[in-house]
Amino acid sequence: MPSSAFGNRLAARLVRAFAVAGLIAAPFLPGALGSAQADAWPSKPIRLIVPFPPGGAADAVGRLYAEKLSEAFKQPVVVDNKPGAGTAIAAEAAAKAAPDGYTLSLAPAGQLTVLPHLNKKLPYDPVKDFAPVSLLASVPYVIGASASLPAANVKELVVRAKAQPGKITYSSCGNGTICHLAGELFKSQTGTDLLHVPYKGSAPAVTALLGGEVDLAFDTLTVLAPQVKAGKIKALAISSRERSPLLPNVPTAIEQGLGHYEAASWFGLVVPAATPKDVVKRLNAELVRIARLPEVQEKLAAQGLDTLSSSPEKFAELIREDYSKWGKVVQASGAKLD
Repeated sequence: MPSSAFGNRLAARLVRAFAVAGLIAAPFLPGALGSAQADAWPSKPIRLIVPFPPGGAADAVGRLYAEKLSEAFKQPVVVDNKPGAGTAIAAEAAAKAAPDGYTLSLAPAGQLTVLPHLNKKLPYDPVKDFAPVSLLASVPYVIGASASLPAANVKELVVRAKAQPGKITYSSCGNGTICHLAGELFKSQTGTDLLHVPYKGSAPAVTALLGGEVDLAFDTLTVLAPQVKAGKIKALAISSRERSPLLPNVPTAIEQGLGHYEAASWFGLVVPAATPKDVVKRLNAELVRIARLPEVQEKLAAQGLDTLSSSPEKFAELIREDYSKWGKVVQASGAKLD
């Protein structure tokens, strides 16, 4: 028998023996191959899709985390602003991207938990098309009142609203937005009838409040805090569980007896659903680390944002809970897109 044939047969026997003994080198195992690929990631620039134009709170969150991820991974993390269609354009691009860890997406609460109830023909599935990585930040809502409205707190507002059904008006940043639904949630939990007046964005909605065109506005702390501090409007309540350092004298709605009233716009990071789990794990670890940096917390706090982080599982749980919560509000209110 030729020596080469003997050598091949011996090699095959050794491979079988080592395999039984568990001594085959890791790269030969399918699971280890995935780990090896994850160890090599990232080896090129990463894209972070942001569903809003440059400027504003969401873009600020995206750019801050992009900068810190770039420093951590030694690769550029390039922000790709894709506004439009109520964030659906960005979501579609993210959902259809290659699941290789090189496309990340900043996901606002409305994109995953509100918009699917308003548009049954979305080009993406909020659950099946994405793998949650971590929460990044959150901003509560404020119930802002015109200086001329004779109500100093939630209790007084409720009494006046029940005495004048459909007479007290509130502005929002648009039909079907969380600004709108925060008002509808308040109505359902207090048994009041407020008249919704939608505007195309927060700026005109707040202008209407300042000009006395409407009595109330439901909008984020980021938007309304400057007007409250300037004494131009009154803040009746904040929609988080705890008071905000930006408006420490404004009580929460929960403090004032609305035990279940919570409304917030959160931002998280998601990736295409089939992204390797090892990549998701590495991304999550970095995001959790970044969220603990004092510099990051200070920059976001200056805009009224709370810095957050979570496990992928906890983030997925929040998405499911908010999807159910806002779905019920949409159905009860009959909210429609503009």
